[in-house]
Amino acid sequence: MLQRFFIFCSGADTDILDECSAGEQTKYAGIGATVFFTAVMATIAASFALYTVFDALPTAIFFGFIWGLLIFNLDRFIVSTIKKRDSFFDELLQASPRIVLAVIIAIVIAKPLELKIFEKEINQVLLEEKNTMTLENKDQLALQFTPAIDALTTENETLKQEIVDKETSVNELYETYIAEAEGRKGTEIIGKGPVYKEKREKHDAELVALQDLRSSNNAKIEANEAQIATLSSDYQTKVADTQPVIDGFDGLMARVNALNKLPWLPSFFIFLLFLAIETSPIIAKLLSPKGAYDLKLAEQEGAVTSWVTQLKTQRDVLVTTDRDLNNRVYADIADEQELYDYKRKKARELMQMQADAFYKKQKSIL
Repeated sequence: MLQRFFIFCSGADTDILDECSAGEQTKYAGIGATVFFTAVMATIAASFALYTVFDALPTAIFFGFIWGLLIFNLDRFIVSTIKKRDSFFDELLQASPRIVLAVIIAIVIAKPLELKIFEKEINQVLLEEKNTMTLENKDQLALQFTPAIDALTTENETLKQEIVDKETSVNELYETYIAEAEGRKGTEIIGKGPVYKEKREKHDAELVALQDLRSSNNAKIEANEAQIATLSSDYQTKVADTQPVIDGFDGLMARVNALNKLPWLPSFFIFLLFLAIETSPIIAKLLSPKGAYDLKLAEQEGAVTSWVTQLKTQRDVLVTTDRDLNNRVYADIADEQELYDYKRKKARELMQMQADAFYKKQKSIL
């Protein structure tokens, strides 16, 4: 039963193969098994590739099965149509379109399995790329918020410096009027005289101005700090909103690009493996020796070709002979007076009927 199934997969004519030896049947069963397992590998690889793209297992299995059927039908058709010839070059030339297609299919099939085989290495490359993208994303987003934050920070520093400068000035005035009272500076007279009062009033006025400045600047600083906090919060929110895009950077194209950054030699050998698998049905048919099945098939096709050629030749002779006979018959009766008189009589009747019909039509119009 299994052998019959594999023979079906090979596309061989079972009526002819039943007349051949068991060894010949085993040979074509082996070719059919190669076709079948190539289709199975194509189904698995295509399913995994589609699962990587769509992330839906039922959809991937369904379309992977369709792809496997396509490859199975294509291989079965090509293997069944490759005829054993006396020249290996002619057979290879006949199979060349399938070999070119096998290279394309091998690339398509090998890539998804390479992605699975080198999954850990690819994940490491993607992790490094994601980290780099995260830093670059933060730097790019910071360009939207940093200038405003820096401007507000600079303004706060200026406001704080104004307070410090004012405090320094007030402290100097305080030291001035205290030194005047102690007689260390100014008039150098100990006591609270007119000069002391003048300097004390100036200090008190500046102290009030300092308090007003401190109150005003602190209010501005608090407002700026609140605005800085808002900008910082917006920046963090923006980073958090864009991070899932970076975290999701692991699609098929991203993994293929990451695979290309790995050493090429292992991938190349995997490609060669699948190229050998894809071309195995063709290679099996090309390398198989010419056997009884091929001879019987060639004999049957030759017999059909001879029979069709013979029928065509007979039809051509029949048409030529019939034409010659007709020419001779009509040539013989062309000079007969009886035939001439009969055709002249019928022609006269036909012209009379045409004249009568024309007369009736004209009369009806009038």
